[in-house]
Amino acid sequence: MKKLCLLSIVAAASFLAACGGDSADNLGVVDNTPARGALIQNPPLRTAFFSAGDFAAKLNASASGRNLLAIAGTPKCGVDVQYIRYGTVGGANESTDASGALMTPSGGPGCTGSRPIVLYAHGTTTVKSYNLANLLDETSAAYSEAALVAAIYAAQGFIVVAPNYAGYDVSKLSYHPYLNADQQSKEMMDALSAARKALPGLLQPVQDNGKLFITGYSQGGHVAMATHKAMQAAGQTVTASAPMSGPYALAAYTDAIFYGNVPLGSTLFAPLLVNSYQKAYGTVYRNLTDVYEPSYASGIDTLLPTDTPLSTLIAPGGKLPQTALFSRTPPTAPTGSGLQPTLNAISPPAAPPELAPLFSLGFGTSNLITNQLRLDYLLDAFAQPDGAVPSLTTGAQAADPKHPVRIATMKNDLRNWTPMRPVLLCAGSGDPTVFYNINTQLMQGFWSSSSPAAPAAGLLTVLNVDSSPTSAADPYAAAKAGFAQAKASTASAAIAAGASDGGASAVVQAYHGGLVPPFCNAAARGFFQQVTATGL
Repeated sequence: MKKLCLLSIVAAASFLAACGGDSADNLGVVDNTPARGALIQNPPLRTAFFSAGDFAAKLNASASGRNLLAIAGTPKCGVDVQYIRYGTVGGANESTDASGALMTPSGGPGCTGSRPIVLYAHGTTTVKSYNLANLLDETSAAYSEAALVAAIYAAQGFIVVAPNYAGYDVSKLSYHPYLNADQQSKEMMDALSAARKALPGLLQPVQDNGKLFITGYSQGGHVAMATHKAMQAAGQTVTASAPMSGPYALAAYTDAIFYGNVPLGSTLFAPLLVNSYQKAYGTVYRNLTDVYEPSYASGIDTLLPTDTPLSTLIAPGGKLPQTALFSRTPPTAPTGSGLQPTLNAISPPAAPPELAPLFSLGFGTSNLITNQLRLDYLLDAFAQPDGAVPSLTTGAQAADPKHPVRIATMKNDLRNWTPMRPVLLCAGSGDPTVFYNINTQLMQGFWSSSSPAAPAAGLLTVLNVDSSPTSAADPYAAAKAGFAQAKASTASAAIAAGASDGGASAVVQAYHGGLVPPFCNAAARGFFQQVTATGL
């Protein structure tokens, strides 16, 4: 096998010498004041190169890699990884920079010449140094997602552009514009522009064939849909998109959380979201204690992202509670409102009974969000209800919310457009983090054939990987069967390790971050290939 070449980003000279590249004195053109979409260093630094055999061998060296290979298939292409840096904007439209990975295929037929691009948006992470171009370092927080993207897409002949996002890695932005649809779609387009500038100057050049596929998981699902929407509005080419497990109906999802349907991860998502919207709109709070309990308020606006380990952040006495978003003591309703029984019943909710234990974890005595904020939010939600929460009515956004958090989430809710190119929505119906019914299923209803927002017939496909095949001809039967097997294996491993709940807790913990992503990404690749084959 060929010797693997790798790069410590801070040791470019050593890399270039080892891999036979240019000398350290010839690192290309560097733009220190980049405009949006400008490539800061051209050509970019090459961080890794694998032949197809090298990549297969690397993945085969671990159990998780072998599992990924079984889903992704044997690599047919080598994978060449470049570290790109580009100009973009922050949440308040301020100029800044960001970085990401450009993965290109190499090798035999279907790997060279003109290739399609997959623009990939990653999921939520608290890790400041997150870098998808760091494919060789298995201790890196980004390694598993980078390996998945490389195996599913680049090793099967797609060019991959995968931003790290502003506020991460070496970006100068002091915060991350989390779930800011306007900023994140702009940044995705900026990363794409920069990557296209880089392609002609690579050591092994690959051409863009004009087909663009957009996908992303979790936070990245929201980003992917927002990017498709923005590019369509700008008249730019989108061949198809496949948002996965994203909080698309963000206003409804946030309302559900305040109603007590607290998902796993909420104490991490909340500071990222509040800080993002405060930076963008300046209206979420006047003082940090308007949102957070005093024991957590100090410094929380600069806490995330961070390279402090998650275990330290949520340890007893740490910067964040592990799961308690809200107080177990219900907010006190205004006198004469008659709302106290309602507030009592959702602090935490007891229905549906199968989810009550999950929701209960979101309440405690050392909670993050103040009862006053929750009360003010809920009073607005009672007065101006979303059409999906607390129960499905119209499915539409609230008509005229007044609370600043509800106004901000509605600005970033994606129930306001109609795709003109094929879209696959993929998720699992048992997701404890991004609820299927409030996001994927709600978007499906919003785009149903009876809706004014319905896309043209045949453009929308919805895949619940946690379901049985619909027929012998179900094109996603393999993804569904594979997911069921992975879920069963996770439960079995937990039982073998002494779990007394039949492995249910282990499945819940692994569901969103571990079980669903490989199967939805494999389905997305198949969808993109089918769109290409049919010429849609």
